[in-house]
Amino acid sequence: MLCSTACTFEELSTLFARIEAVLNSRPMCPLSSDPSESVDCLTQGHFLIGAPLISIPEIVYGDEKTHLKRWEHHRRMFQQFWTRWSREYLHTLMQRGKWQNDKPCPTVGDVVLIKDLNSNPATWPIGRIDKLFPGPDGIVRVASVRTSTGQYTRSLTKLVPLND
Repeated sequence: MLCSTACTFEELSTLFARIEAVLNSRPMCPLSSDPSESVDCLTQGHFLIGAPLISIPEIVYGDEKTHLKRWEHHRRMFQQFWTRWSREYLHTLMQRGKWQNDKPCPTVGDVVLIKDLNSNPATWPIGRIDKLFPGPDGIVRVASVRTSTGQYTRSLTKLVPLND
């Protein structure tokens, strides 16, 4: 429940400013198509302030009914927004057609957004595909992705390609 208690004007305006920062931190496309370069993406924040928007990591509050201070309650409302919005937003990016229609397979060097439901608000894990692993039927279902923090192997259902 996003607003189960009354908020002051300052609390509500702060919450809206933080939500605005999340919306403007979404990656739109890679800044470079060179596979050897680091993965940086163009965001709406680049148009607003000339650089990506950055937020600090937060403590994650669970759904248990505990007595929270006003600031903790404000942060919990923001985290509830982030959880719901990131799931719904990533779902719209990953819409798949019927299995009868062939979709273009991602290629090595493509920049992808890694679907991670446990990521911090306004943090979008981004990587570049290093290797594809086809199944016995020849259809690629798994990819090895290089990020700034390491190498990961993920299912293609957890990867969202960013358009060049």
